[in-house]
Amino acid sequence: MERAQEHAPARGPDRPLPRPGETGTALELLVHGVGGTTPQEMLNDPRTVRITGDNIAAVFRRADDVDAETSPAAHRDGPVPEAYVWCNLTSGNGTRALWLLLLPFMVINLAHWMRPRARGRRRTVRLYGLLVRLAGLTLTVLLVAAACEVALDLAAWQCAGTRACADRHSWLGFLSPTVSDGGWWSSPGRRLALASFVPAALTGLLWYLSRRTWTDYESQQPLSRAPEPEEDGGPTALGRPGFWYGRRLVARLRAAHTAAGLVTVAAAVASAAARHDRRPGGPAVLNTLGLLLEAALAACAVAVVWVVCRRGRSERRLDRQLDERFVRRLPLAALVLLALSLLYAGWERPGWESSGRLPGDATFGGVALVQGLLVVVLAAVAHVLHRTDPDRRAVLRGLGGPAVAMLACALGGVMSGGVSQRVSDWLDGTGTSIDGPPVLLTWQSSVIPPLIVVLLVVLGWLAHRAWQLARAEREAVARDYPDEAQDRARTRRIAYARAMAALTDRGPRVVAVTSGVTLLLGAGALVGALTTDETPGEAAQGAHPVVHGAAETAQALGSWLIGLGFILFVTWGRRAYKDAAARRTIGILWDVGTFWPRAAHPFAPPCYAERAVPDLTWRIATWTRATGGRLVISGHSQGSVLAAAAAWQLAPSDRGRVALLTYGSPLERLYGRWFPAHFGPAALGSLHREVDCWRNLYRLTDPIGGPVRLPGDRDLGVDHVPLMDPLAYGRTDLHPLPAPILGHSDYQADPAFAEERRKLLARLRPDLPAPREEPEPPAA
Repeated sequence: MERAQEHAPARGPDRPLPRPGETGTALELLVHGVGGTTPQEMLNDPRTVRITGDNIAAVFRRADDVDAETSPAAHRDGPVPEAYVWCNLTSGNGTRALWLLLLPFMVINLAHWMRPRARGRRRTVRLYGLLVRLAGLTLTVLLVAAACEVALDLAAWQCAGTRACADRHSWLGFLSPTVSDGGWWSSPGRRLALASFVPAALTGLLWYLSRRTWTDYESQQPLSRAPEPEEDGGPTALGRPGFWYGRRLVARLRAAHTAAGLVTVAAAVASAAARHDRRPGGPAVLNTLGLLLEAALAACAVAVVWVVCRRGRSERRLDRQLDERFVRRLPLAALVLLALSLLYAGWERPGWESSGRLPGDATFGGVALVQGLLVVVLAAVAHVLHRTDPDRRAVLRGLGGPAVAMLACALGGVMSGGVSQRVSDWLDGTGTSIDGPPVLLTWQSSVIPPLIVVLLVVLGWLAHRAWQLARAEREAVARDYPDEAQDRARTRRIAYARAMAALTDRGPRVVAVTSGVTLLLGAGALVGALTTDETPGEAAQGAHPVVHGAAETAQALGSWLIGLGFILFVTWGRRAYKDAAARRTIGILWDVGTFWPRAAHPFAPPCYAERAVPDLTWRIATWTRATGGRLVISGHSQGSVLAAAAAWQLAPSDRGRVALLTYGSPLERLYGRWFPAHFGPAALGSLHREVDCWRNLYRLTDPIGGPVRLPGDRDLGVDHVPLMDPLAYGRTDLHPLPAPILGHSDYQADPAFAEERRKLLARLRPDLPAPREEPEPPAA
């Protein structure tokens, strides 16, 4: 497509702002939702022109509308449609499916934004953010420690040091003292030093991806404006000047997490050598060096924790500065300590042989214990915040954030335990040559089968609930189409679509059950690992044969299920980025996760809204100021969330000159319930008061969109009555073929869409005020 220049008249220094009575051209800025689309489909025209933007995100118009501002008389019949296409921010290259491997980091970042709304509780809010950041730090340590377990302990220490295992894996032959007859790399310390490049490279890769993705997606500066007086205690932080520009915090957390990963690798290498040197008769010089090195690693770890705890986001102003050199050089200091650890471990130690396991049980047990305590304290803090300003629609009574944080920790533990157990089974073909991973990781992989059983029970409950709802909806369908001859099959399909859409509101219960069961199973695994040095199957040998068999089955299935899950995970993720149908199925969860800035974990997938929201804000502000025309932001699904976020970022003078038309919108149904501090009733109510007008459309068959449910909506009239879906029950003159059940898609096909857009434009016309209409009754 050929790129065209901006044709809107530029506002020079001698051109004043438009007068209140100046109407100008009407513009409808379309923002698509989950799944993405093309500008041709959005504008319903094969000939489109890129007005502004690049290959990642851009604004398009129909070729016939490029000069709409210079010839407004030709466009009096309706608004000029303009499409903002942002789907390349979250889809495109299939290799982005690898971002799904960072799912625990994304989930813990979500927990940061799920805090309840509170008034006058600044310190408690800061404590909430601090606890989530610390939980995110433990996830980084856990991931790197799992990589150390696989590369250092299982491969370099146990397998390469055992003849039976090394004989089966020839690629380890040069490391084994029994196969290569004592080569230079056969020393245990040198083996560990060489294997440490795997987790160190993983840490470096995470650092590189975090830095590059921030530059590519999140480095766009928002529209500069003076902060509003009420922003300090306003209903939402989304309107603050620095909300969508988290450069300073992301850089600080990236430095701290990178240093934490490198320190974890260095500690894994140095601790093994120091443990050998502390034995009676060990060399005093090496023992002293080991103590000094461990003290330096402990000091670096304390510095990492201090940096993470130091401060949170700077949202009340656009913070373009970075932290002092100490923070920026923290990864370099950790890298130096890693190099010293490698040199220390590689020193020649006659008679040193690798046997048993590396001391990893205490590390994984400590991480699991700290994570459990953080989640419990986080739940207590969230409860205090919720009681300060209760919101009856908030999920789990304000405990949504702690529940999601628990799921993030569980994902990290299950992935670590499952991968370690699977690699151990692959290396140890006979099952007797090596000791395997730490006992705690085996226990963690063993909780996967019972957790799947619980999930199957939950899915069964959802299926039964859907069946009950479908039966109840059949009568409602008959009432909605009273003049039609009822067709049982047609009625059943419509009722089933409504019932399946209603299951979205049962999501909090599923999360609550899963999180609670995960906490109990994780606690059981930790207690089992601490009270016995045996695996679940071995610990149950003296029990009833059924119990013993179940423990062995869970232990065996756990490692295989994690391998199968990994393959399915990557396959589904790649398909979601390649196949539009698959993306519509799971895309809403991914787009919700990557909508929020990286505030708790710097290695989470990039935030597309830090590019999309400034794009929309700049376009709206510059167009309204240059032309003085009327503008309707028309957002579908996730596009309605971006539209609302962009409206909050506008200056009050610009915010009052635009209208919102949202359809299939999750603003209240998902965002308002799960993120009450930012999209709760107070925030959405303030948005309605500050924009010129707002109308919301939804269907009962839509599993994502829903009503906005503003307090007193009977008087405000934001929510339209539920649109009929399908548009016709049977065959009619307008629909000679059976009308489809649209659900979440194609809202423009409903005649109510054009009518509501016309009303919004009429209300925006300053010289011809629209007549007052009686508000429609609220939806049931």
